[in-house]
Amino acid sequence: MSERSAEFTEREDEGVEAQPAPLADVEPAVSPARPSPPPFVPFPAWKAAIYALSSVLLGLTQGLGLNLITANLTNLQAYFGATQQEVSWLPAAYFATNMTGTLLMFKIRNQFGMRRFAEIGIIVYVGLVIAHMFSNDLRSALVVRAMMGVAAAPLSTLAFFYMLEWLPPAKKMSIGICFGMVGSSLALPLARVISPSLMQIGEWHGLYLMEVGLALVALAVIFLVPITHPPRQKSFDSDDLISFPLLAMGFGSIAIVLSMGRSYWWFEAPWLGVLAAIGIASLVLLALVELHRKQPMIDLRWLLTPDMLTFTGALIAVRILLSEQSVGAVGLFTVLGLGNDQLVPLFAIISVVTFIATYWLTTVIKPQRTPYLHLLALTMVAVAAWMDGHSSVTSRPEQFFVSQALMGFAAAIFLPPAMLHGFSRAMAKGPQYILSFLTVFLTTQTLGGLLGSAAMTTFVAVREQFHSNVIAQGVTLLDPLVAQRVQAYGGAYSKVLTDPALRDAKGLALLGQSATQQANVLAYNDLFMTIFAATIATIAVLLIHMLHGALKNRAPQAQTSAA
Repeated sequence: MSERSAEFTEREDEGVEAQPAPLADVEPAVSPARPSPPPFVPFPAWKAAIYALSSVLLGLTQGLGLNLITANLTNLQAYFGATQQEVSWLPAAYFATNMTGTLLMFKIRNQFGMRRFAEIGIIVYVGLVIAHMFSNDLRSALVVRAMMGVAAAPLSTLAFFYMLEWLPPAKKMSIGICFGMVGSSLALPLARVISPSLMQIGEWHGLYLMEVGLALVALAVIFLVPITHPPRQKSFDSDDLISFPLLAMGFGSIAIVLSMGRSYWWFEAPWLGVLAAIGIASLVLLALVELHRKQPMIDLRWLLTPDMLTFTGALIAVRILLSEQSVGAVGLFTVLGLGNDQLVPLFAIISVVTFIATYWLTTVIKPQRTPYLHLLALTMVAVAAWMDGHSSVTSRPEQFFVSQALMGFAAAIFLPPAMLHGFSRAMAKGPQYILSFLTVFLTTQTLGGLLGSAAMTTFVAVREQFHSNVIAQGVTLLDPLVAQRVQAYGGAYSKVLTDPALRDAKGLALLGQSATQQANVLAYNDLFMTIFAATIATIAVLLIHMLHGALKNRAPQAQTSAA
């Protein structure tokens, strides 16, 4: 352990506060007589680079732990010998525990200190990642994924704090917020880029070996690259024994319903309705408990103010629209029979654009510019959706380079300003509102993403049935063109099938597959154009909100001038 690390641990154990961590000004001190923080001492360039790279590494470790599995569900399905429904439980199990785990870890960090939080959290995470290597059946893999949802929660927080550690106070709210999230933002496209190589190295073991390697490097980072300790405070009380189980049951149930509803279909599986009722009832009971607590974990009265409701609604709406890339584009490529190896150039471009957008954002981000940045992001989403809405069965990833680059840029410049805007409002209210804001942010991003995925996949399924019926009505063997197409498809089997009836039957089956593929492409075009229309409507609402805010701010100035 380094000298700084040893000194840090000794000071923490003696109860002496080290240099306050970034954002410590928003956390209450342990005692009222808190000494003023020492002046910021700039880090040498090499040390600043170590902390910045450590932040990106931790963010990638957390993000790839989820996205490597999500990007390769088909391959895992073959390994486990499971159906598509069964293997879909792997990401569902992760999401069911991750949000509650993140909130729990936030309170643990506040009460027991950053260093112990980091060391214990990363050791547990490494143990679970290694356990994945021995998960040879789907049931054990599901258990491990559910546990990783909690164990991975500290990594995103640590990534944020490592980025803030080396920055001067003036840069914490620009470079810190933007690049503190860049690792997790890059994880989604990078998972698609590296998956083919990992699968060639060791099939599904290659994915888990990557997770193990990243986890072990992150373990070394936590122990060798220390960060300063925010002042500790009492965060837990006896009421949490009621609130946290209700929170876990509510969010977990809703996450499972949104993740699995499309696979089992919403009205076909009774257990989906039962689970949804349990989730809603748990959240209602949680609200009742929190409203009667002296020190609520989540301040619902603040969250239900018009300003916060508007903020929450905007986050959910835009998060759903941003699912166009992960659900719409990827789903279309799957329908067209394209695998991850054919999508590497596309997602490599998205990765580069995401990094460039993050860098650009650090030069312009300010709380008062948040509406304008969101307007720019929404405009890019609208343009990208309109471009994608003209796809065909002959479309290939090269036709999506520009549109998906725009979508990646929009996603990169939307979240940091939203976080800065909400975090500034929480700090203005007081440090006790930080956890409430964190709850809103996580809820909108996690459940918003799941809701977007569920809504879009359901929409595509319904529209595919519609287009299939329309196409089927026009397919008849009495049509000479249809008969010619059937013979052409059957002719491909002339060397192995000598019976003309069998060839015609095979040709008719291939024609049906082609019609289904065409119906799916048309359904995705409908989805893209619906996203385009919804984005235009969102832009209109945002412009009205901006105009209302400008008029509201101008009224007091006019009264002052008149006086």
